[in-house]
Amino acid sequence: MAEPCWVNQNRAVPKWTLKEKLGRVMWAVASPLFRLSPRPIWGWRRVMLRAFGATVGRDVHVYPTVRITIPWNLTLSDGCAVGDHAILYALGSITLGPRATVSQYAHLCAGSHDLSRPDRPLTKLPITLREDVWIAADAFVGPGVTIGVGAVVGARAVAMKDVPAGHVVAGNPARIVRKVTP
Repeated sequence: MAEPCWVNQNRAVPKWTLKEKLGRVMWAVASPLFRLSPRPIWGWRRVMLRAFGATVGRDVHVYPTVRITIPWNLTLSDGCAVGDHAILYALGSITLGPRATVSQYAHLCAGSHDLSRPDRPLTKLPITLREDVWIAADAFVGPGVTIGVGAVVGARAVAMKDVPAGHVVAGNPARIVRKVTP
């Protein structure tokens, strides 16, 4: 069966610069040092992320099993945490505000494709988690989404649109279920 023409068009379009490709190869080679580091060695992982261009604040906790695609697209503010087996698919920028928490198995996906065009080019839209946000276990946050101050994305929720400050969302698609109690 022949591939649709858009597949060939998409594959023919360069998506990364040579510098980005080399950086991704270097990260792939170095990442076992990140993944195999003992759990309480937070400082080592902060150093590694900074060495690969991430902006990392004080007292940031990133677990060793976190999968990070492109560290130089990350901003991790003071006191934020990323739990076991979370995925930070940072094709575009991902910013975690102060004290933001990304729980285990959550997936932040800052990349997609523009389906309105026949060649379906890669899009690299930013994700922003404001301060005191909680992304609960196994939740998904899509490209171009901002999660407002103090908001909670419930377990297994799918947030494809912005979440207003001070609200809890749940479900697929994520819907507001209540306000957060201060």
